[in-house]
Amino acid sequence: MLPVVALLGRPNVGKSTLFNQLTRSRDALVADSPGLTRDRQYGIGRVGPRPFIVIDTGGIGEAERPVEELMEQQSLRALEEADIAIFVVDGRQGLTPADEQLARAFRKQSRTVLLAVNKAEGQSRDEVTAEFHALALGEPRAISATLGRGIQPLIEDALSHVPELEGEQGYNEDGIRVAVIGRPNVGKSTLINRWLGEERMVASDEPGTTRDAVRVPFSRDGQDYVLVDTAGVRRRARVHEYVEKLSVVKTLQAIEDANVVVALVDGSEGITDQDASIMGLALEAGRAMVVAVNKWDGIAPDRRERTKVELDLKLPFLGFAKQHFISAKHGTGVGELLGSVNEAWEAANRDLPTPVLTRALEDAVSRHAPPLIRGHRIKLRYAHQGGKNPPLIVIHGNQTERTPKAYRRYLENYFRQTFDLQGTPIQIEFRSTENPFKGRRNKLTDRQIQKRKRLKRHTRGK
Repeated sequence: MLPVVALLGRPNVGKSTLFNQLTRSRDALVADSPGLTRDRQYGIGRVGPRPFIVIDTGGIGEAERPVEELMEQQSLRALEEADIAIFVVDGRQGLTPADEQLARAFRKQSRTVLLAVNKAEGQSRDEVTAEFHALALGEPRAISATLGRGIQPLIEDALSHVPELEGEQGYNEDGIRVAVIGRPNVGKSTLINRWLGEERMVASDEPGTTRDAVRVPFSRDGQDYVLVDTAGVRRRARVHEYVEKLSVVKTLQAIEDANVVVALVDGSEGITDQDASIMGLALEAGRAMVVAVNKWDGIAPDRRERTKVELDLKLPFLGFAKQHFISAKHGTGVGELLGSVNEAWEAANRDLPTPVLTRALEDAVSRHAPPLIRGHRIKLRYAHQGGKNPPLIVIHGNQTERTPKAYRRYLENYFRQTFDLQGTPIQIEFRSTENPFKGRRNKLTDRQIQKRKRLKRHTRGK
């Protein structure tokens, strides 16, 4: 296994910035706001002599609310998983009582803990680290996570405490990427915790608990997945905070990067316009989808019937997606969700041979021919596959640009039924054959010119 390095410390000391420097990415959400990171974020460290797994954690030592206590529990679990920990402190703010309290707790741990004094830019090394010797965690190391200074020696020192094993492997992110999306407080983190069988995500009744898009590798029945917990998306008029705007951007990026999207809605509140808007974003991205109605166990029978009717009325554009009625808290129906995810992923990446597609097109046209446009029939000649995830079907013919939307939907439904493409949208692209005689005029013979003159004289005479 790859060595595991956990980043620990108080809120707003620069752990997420350091995480992004170590992974050479922008996966961790960074802003000048304490308590921004709440869930454990994993990544592959690419700084130093060998690869390693780095864990970004939420701030600890200043818990005042229940959600902050849950954040601290997640951070302590990261310490248990790690081979070595880096305790990050703020060089500008100086030594605080919370730092001293954390240092006492870390000294009792069996893990090696290195002390990194961040935000040391513009200060001499001796000045910025002097007071942190009192923490008794070894030599403080002055770094600047923002500028990337002092990070290479810090990681080299950290990895020197972990023996190198032959064939180190770990942290696989090659599975099906499954993004769970929805409004705030619909149960996205609870659903992922239920799949994992542990309290991996911070789940709270407080809306907006999840702020970042957190990836978690996961395997079941021989299939690898990367589960992505996203921040809840509210209506644009209600999004005012800068941090929340960043969270929405991360959610949209997670949708773009996903292979399959699980759209989660709150069955107790019914289907809202915001639910339809969020799912519309996933549809525009061409993602395979599964719709899950959560909190189904606590809903009265009449409310259940109304919710089912709302699914058909407000989400008619998701007729291709399978629907599940679940309880993420109690686990009802959760196991069947991954089966639908696998089916949607397989459908979105299915190979469609050209001869088979063309025969299906001919059959569809024979059952229901294209309409007449200005007295001319649209001719659809053959079809081939132009892409996957989602399946792109390219149809060649004459006057295809005039194909009505209704007939396009008919072809989509016909291809879906013929090839069993449930769970994924289908994109159809029409291409018209170029007319080789377009813009050319035949040269008239002498006889044709004389005939035209006689016709003109005859017409004028009348």
